[in-house]
Amino acid sequence: MISRDGDRFQISGRLTIDVVTALYNSGLPPDGKSALVVDLGQVEAVDSAAVSLLLSWLRRAQRDHVSLCFSNVPDNLMSLARMYGVAELIPLCRDAAIQP
Repeated sequence: MISRDGDRFQISGRLTIDVVTALYNSGLPPDGKSALVVDLGQVEAVDSAAVSLLLSWLRRAQRDHVSLCFSNVPDNLMSLARMYGVAELIPLCRDAAIQP
């Protein structure tokens, strides 16, 4: 599930193969924003499809000239990204002003 508060998207529930297509299709509409934060702190489970989803959102954001970063990324999701050799492609939010 995706909820939005300004430029922050809160993702909750499972990020697995059975839901990522719907999440991708619902998109992260920038609505005129130049920077967006995706907070993954309420994600309960992930599989390799979650890595694909994050990379797809990044491609869409780059195409739309929107800066996108991810906060509260679960350790198991980063472990999968490292295993696939793409962890360095996933921008983590580091600015304290945009953390919850």
